[in-house]
Amino acid sequence: MTAVRTTTPLPPVVDRETWLGEREALLVREKAHTREGDAIAAARRRLPMTEVTPVPLIGAHGPTPLQDIFAGRDQLVVYRHMWHLGKPFEDQCEGCTATIWDVQNAAYLEERGISFAVFCEGPYEEVAPFRDFMGYSHPWYSTHGIEDPAYAGGGQIACFLRRDDRFFLTYETTGRGVEAIMASHKLLDMTAYGRQEVWEDSPEGWPQEPTYTRWRRDGRPVPQWTRPGAGPVGAERQHCH
Repeated sequence: MTAVRTTTPLPPVVDRETWLGEREALLVREKAHTREGDAIAAARRRLPMTEVTPVPLIGAHGPTPLQDIFAGRDQLVVYRHMWHLGKPFEDQCEGCTATIWDVQNAAYLEERGISFAVFCEGPYEEVAPFRDFMGYSHPWYSTHGIEDPAYAGGGQIACFLRRDDRFFLTYETTGRGVEAIMASHKLLDMTAYGRQEVWEDSPEGWPQEPTYTRWRRDGRPVPQWTRPGAGPVGAERQHCH
């Protein structure tokens, strides 16, 4: 458990009426930000799309046609997961782990006719035990050996649409676009000290550490410590976990 030291500076203390005034002033900016986000989403819905060649991917049941990955729905949202070939679980990408951890159930997407899947760079025989260890419920597919940029790569969200036997890429993220599914980071942004990373514009003396520091603890991506069987790093390196 991480605690803030008693010497860490605090926000100013004011009466509730003053606090409400400050809060209302910030709310004006928050609402403007929300409306701008809505406008960007409207523009996103008006983007053209590009056709992609359907490529079968290796999943739990072997080679799987792209149409089957849509699981009977018209749209598909994918997270492209990085993979460090041949490395144990603790050496896999903490960034991808942090990104996807908050997406444990796609029921609300499915209700809107959208399936969710993970396209991972690693061979399926390496990926499958990792998926099981992490306890992920969504389907994973291997893109190992595939160079088509519609499938390959890591650290992005991609959105696809199907019309009969034709498939289209409608949107993909770059950089911090993956924060759309990082609920924990959005909550951190609401707290007094934020994400506590050095890039943030915070008051003097606020607790800050190098970026991504808290994505890994004692040699493992943080969520791995919640998994049964997660042990000290090093002694088990001959095994996957």
